[in-house]
Amino acid sequence: MLNTPRSTRGMIVAPHHLAAEAGLHVLREGGNAIEAMIAALATIAVVYPHMNGLGGDNCWLVRTAGGALTGIDACGRAWQEADPAIYRVCGMDAIPARGPLAAITVAGAVSGWKAAAELARQAGGRMPLERLFEDAIYHARHGFPASRSQHDNTLAKRGELEDVPGFAASYLPGDGGVPGIGELFRQPALAVTLERMAEVGLDDFYRGELARAIAADLEAAGSPIRAPDLAAQRALRGMPLSLRAFGATVYNLPPPTQGLAALMILGLFERLGCREANGFDFVHGLVEATKRAFRVRDAHVTDPAYMDASPEEFLEPAYLDSTAAEIDRARALLWNGEAAAGDTVWLGAIDNAGHAVSCIQSLYWEFGSGVVLPATGITWQNRGASFELNHGARNPLMPGRKPFHTIQPPLALLDDGRVMVYGTMGGDGQPQTQAAIFTRYAAFGQELQQAVTAPRWLLGRTWGEHKMSLRIEDRFSPHVITSLAHAGHNVETVGAFNEVMGHAGAIVRHRSGVFEGAADPRGDGLVATF
Repeated sequence: MLNTPRSTRGMIVAPHHLAAEAGLHVLREGGNAIEAMIAALATIAVVYPHMNGLGGDNCWLVRTAGGALTGIDACGRAWQEADPAIYRVCGMDAIPARGPLAAITVAGAVSGWKAAAELARQAGGRMPLERLFEDAIYHARHGFPASRSQHDNTLAKRGELEDVPGFAASYLPGDGGVPGIGELFRQPALAVTLERMAEVGLDDFYRGELARAIAADLEAAGSPIRAPDLAAQRALRGMPLSLRAFGATVYNLPPPTQGLAALMILGLFERLGCREANGFDFVHGLVEATKRAFRVRDAHVTDPAYMDASPEEFLEPAYLDSTAAEIDRARALLWNGEAAAGDTVWLGAIDNAGHAVSCIQSLYWEFGSGVVLPATGITWQNRGASFELNHGARNPLMPGRKPFHTIQPPLALLDDGRVMVYGTMGGDGQPQTQAAIFTRYAAFGQELQQAVTAPRWLLGRTWGEHKMSLRIEDRFSPHVITSLAHAGHNVETVGAFNEVMGHAGAIVRHRSGVFEGAADPRGDGLVATF
């Protein structure tokens, strides 16, 4: 097993080592954790282009050294003239997952960078964008070795994406082949875009020359997003949701994210009284808590402007008590819930002043809509594909509406003074993996790296499948897997360290000033520290 790295001056973890190194360089030069995160996010947008990018969204949870907590919701909205009729005219009864008509929500990620940069300056940060984007620009212009994850995902998704405008020119370069593992992959147009923002500011993405180029390319590709939609984008700052569990206060973002579900899982699981971290009771208890939390999420969580209930009411002790009492400790609840697909990146950073950041950035599915804008090199997300065309639905397509978001960055304050940031990629898998890592570490005392490396599971439906299975890594003991099946779970074993389980990570800062971190062996990540 990998050992838990420790240090005393600063730490950042990311699912790609070049992104972690970019953030570490900023920390070493005196930048704070928020500035380091901006550098890492810009870099990972380049070196993990299949999972995130400038054309996607992000969410932040920041705790400054003085203890103030701020959530940043940088999720884009549907275009202002949104009308389900455009799909019916095309003979569609649902929004497609790929192509220009999936590129229907504004990209919020850069507005998140802008809001975070303002927060960084308020916390004493002084690093210019030119420095924060330096590594990202270098890797985009000169190339970086393509990861196995990029190669495998390009190979797997090529058939459904190669005819989408801009995809082949960007992701199947040269002779149209899939970039090999370790082959240099360049994104010169994206390098120019990053340079432009570093020179004139991030607002140019939404309300300047860059915005005009983006809008023109989106229209040419067939997306309905226009310049006024970009100009209307603003990241929102606000307070997170919170829950007391396992000797800690755990925080996460409110709707439209699924942060509520992540907190509910912890609250329900604590009430089950599980006493171990690897057996049947552990997996069964967390899976059954997940089902109850997802039932609430699927019934209520959407754009908060349209919600019919307050998320806080589902975190009330009385509600959690009554819901936990419904859980059968020996039998699985029959489950056929809707699976939320997604691929993202989670990153965390803490500096020696105590600034802590948990952040997640996403295109939704791998490569998002598949639309790549030629003038800027930006791959546009497909988060709007989660909208429904029926006006009476929970998450209907409407002008300026925010879609439901799987992304949600957790942060925990333990009663003994430890500060913990942790998270993962992976749609429905995010709150499940978050719960496994947090409880293994905070409730059952596992070392941080052990908690991330340990075998995991995922309750959800694989795209294209009609059954809802409990996929579980075969590193669990045969007894645990057999017991889960006997309890009524639809068990499907997968190989060790399977990427479907996500690329998780975590950082903890102790009251003494000692840092410890963990990166997921399932990904290409690194704990970078000094």
